[in-house]
Amino acid sequence: MHDLGRWLGSWMFLPFYRVHIHHRERIPAHGPVVVVANHSAFVDGPLLFGLLGRRAVFWVKQEMFSGVAGWGLRRIGQLPVRRGVADRRPLTAAIGVLRGGGLVGVFPEGTRGSGDVAAAEHGAAWLARTSGATVLPVVSRGTRPPDGSGRRWRPRVDIVVGEPLTVPAGGGRAGLVAATETVRAELATMVRELDDIRSKT
Repeated sequence: MHDLGRWLGSWMFLPFYRVHIHHRERIPAHGPVVVVANHSAFVDGPLLFGLLGRRAVFWVKQEMFSGVAGWGLRRIGQLPVRRGVADRRPLTAAIGVLRGGGLVGVFPEGTRGSGDVAAAEHGAAWLARTSGATVLPVVSRGTRPPDGSGRRWRPRVDIVVGEPLTVPAGGGRAGLVAATETVRAELATMVRELDDIRSKT
């Protein structure tokens, strides 16, 4: 059902958003990739899942794995994560995907917010350092309504794929912190640049 889910994700939001994806050609067609993205609205995950152009496994908060949504997420191979709990299962499963040449998607902020990437968790950097996978930054704007706004009719959504990153290879806790900051800073810079572009259009 994974490919069916990707097909649905590629078009199901088009009646509600005017989606523009920039630099799609930067998405590696093969090989292990950790996609890191900012997170400001529920639809960010499903949108990326459908638009990446290859099979993808995302870390999804455990609370989503209930009812019909949970049944669907499991059938398309997504990984539950318990926020704030030490749990190696999603880490081990994601490493398995990457070592098999797959793509894993992570929202380093850990939860939805403004999407400015003011802070980041260590999971994505740990995956990249442990597996040797390419880190691909992706940012989106337009899925979250501006504060105080009402309903919007087909708002423009911009998704920008950045250049692949090389995270610092230093070992230990300090190396992980440095790698996480590299990821966070790149995403934050891309968000600011996209906001600037959108403000002029």
